[in-house]
Amino acid sequence: MTDKANLLRVWEKLQSVKDPEIDSVSVVELGMVDEVKVVGDTVTIKMLPTFMGCPALDIIRKNVEKEIASLAVFELVEVKFIYQPPWTSDRITEEGREKLKDFGIAPPPIMDESGEWHVDCPYCGSTYTTLENIFGPTACRSILYCKGCKNPFEAMKPISTLM
Repeated sequence: MTDKANLLRVWEKLQSVKDPEIDSVSVVELGMVDEVKVVGDTVTIKMLPTFMGCPALDIIRKNVEKEIASLAVFELVEVKFIYQPPWTSDRITEEGREKLKDFGIAPPPIMDESGEWHVDCPYCGSTYTTLENIFGPTACRSILYCKGCKNPFEAMKPISTLM
């Protein structure tokens, strides 16, 4: 098989590697895969952690290595976590945004033309939400509350304007 054909197979396998905390969204849909390079019997995958101290990196690395090894075409599978460019929530694909909502996590808000943003409730779609705590269970999520359906929910943080 050619390197190009193997590259496509690697991307297909990466689509099946789920985030350990949000098992409905793949690392591809989260925008964590920055680069995949196939040269002969070696594949190198460069990935962006969603935040610096992410405790799931070893799990993600092992899951990626296991999926790619199942192709049985590579002698060497290298998974490298890189920090430049930094991961931002704008890397999440449209499919990933929908899967986050299905999981009960609001996707990152998109700013309107005035530079303001709001977060819609993933349960009822209401825009009548408030920020309860900027600190969520991970560095890339916050806790919000929907005044429409009265449910608390998590939301992916928007792109940082401090970068």
